[in-house]
Amino acid sequence: MPLSSIVFLTTLVAATLYAIVIYNNLVRLKHNIAKAWANIDVLLKQRHDELPKLVEVCRQYKQFEESTLTRVIEARARVSDARAQHDVPALGAAEGLLRSGLGQIFAVAEAYPELRANEHFMQLQTRITSLENGIADRREWYNESVNVHNVRIEQFPDLLIARVFGFSGQPLLEFASVEKADVDLKALFSS
Repeated sequence: MPLSSIVFLTTLVAATLYAIVIYNNLVRLKHNIAKAWANIDVLLKQRHDELPKLVEVCRQYKQFEESTLTRVIEARARVSDARAQHDVPALGAAEGLLRSGLGQIFAVAEAYPELRANEHFMQLQTRITSLENGIADRREWYNESVNVHNVRIEQFPDLLIARVFGFSGQPLLEFASVEKADVDLKALFSS
């Protein structure tokens, strides 16, 4: 076998192996995104299950603001719909509304000492706050996974393999401007 054939075959085998390594890395990154999303989804589901309990405890206090509870229920439904459809941009917007509503519930609850003394309310508030912190941590991991994936599919030579096998960019989980804004404590406590 001539030397040029050996060099050609060696180059072809090396290029094929390199393409396989790139492909496998892209698959791993794609599955990291799915795993990160699943982790968020688990916590969203847990919080989704806790919210009706919180609303019901608050409703036991007749004078508690019904409009605040209604906003939380509507936001919960939007989060649920976005979660079910895996609509990341809609989830980010719905999450902002829900977090704002929860903040209002907890702030308005300050005006109801009996509610603040209610053991179930306090347990639910602690549980939901803990879930919120977990969701924030998982969001960060999700966005990092998406960022690494999106950068890799745009870098040469990975973009060649990504295009051939149909890897596409994924959306970041961005938050509504309402969630990024400072909380207006005066408005919350004047309700």
